[in-house]
Amino acid sequence: MSATASTTAPNPTRIVIAGAGQSAQALVRQLDRKGFTGSITVLSNRDDCTEELLQLAALPQVSVRFGQPAAFIDPEGHSVTTADGMEFRYDLLVIATGAAPALPPVEGATRCLSYSTVDDAAGIGKAVKEVTRVLGRRPLGILVGTGPSAGQAEAVLRARGVRPIRTTERPAAVVPTVAGSVLPAAGILFEDGSRMNADLVVLAEERSPKDELALSAGLRTAPGGGIAVAKDFSTTVSGIWAIGDAASFDGVRLGLMVSAEAAAGICSARLLEESGQLADRPQVAA
Repeated sequence: MSATASTTAPNPTRIVIAGAGQSAQALVRQLDRKGFTGSITVLSNRDDCTEELLQLAALPQVSVRFGQPAAFIDPEGHSVTTADGMEFRYDLLVIATGAAPALPPVEGATRCLSYSTVDDAAGIGKAVKEVTRVLGRRPLGILVGTGPSAGQAEAVLRARGVRPIRTTERPAAVVPTVAGSVLPAAGILFEDGSRMNADLVVLAEERSPKDELALSAGLRTAPGGGIAVAKDFSTTVSGIWAIGDAASFDGVRLGLMVSAEAAAGICSARLLEESGQLADRPQVAA
């Protein structure tokens, strides 16, 4: 009678992603493309189901929990508790909670273009191309903001042919164009009643990284806000990474330096390495 050796397959790696924005979505797509075979749980603070999230939720290894934002991390117990008290166990955790505007929104801000991360450059370029086509000339743009975001936004506008007029004074409201116009805004209005007119308006106000989860997990944060990360987006606590606007590298908000896809590419490789699923890694002969 021959004996057959049996082996027990390791449990699939559980990845939990706290956040469901652009960076989180890019990370899920990268993990799927690279053949990750474990489970991925995405904790979203939004109740609405965007088309992008629904597409990710259709993947067999992905579970999207709508309206379940992460509220507390227990790094020793490897668990995340949501605002509603639901607990999710993880082997690897990624924080992608993004950033929030530092100031209340300007009235009519939805009519404006917005610049807060390098990923916004593509959307601005597309909008500028359409405005230029309609006008038949080089557009005049108003840029509102100070700091790194505004500096980057100005470079983006100039590179796409816009004549930017930059103001550091915050407007009271955005002036809409006439009904039916494809141009989103006609200018801005200040508290004293004065007004600036243009073909488009770009808001590039500073944002505050949403790093509250870092406190519960004992992660180091940057002096100016944001979860401090290394070049591979790992945090100061083993098994936890941070990407997107929630993270800070060398004191700078990560979203200003690295696109969501680029960050997801690096972070996904590290997660696959940690889970032992790097397909291109040479195997050692037994």
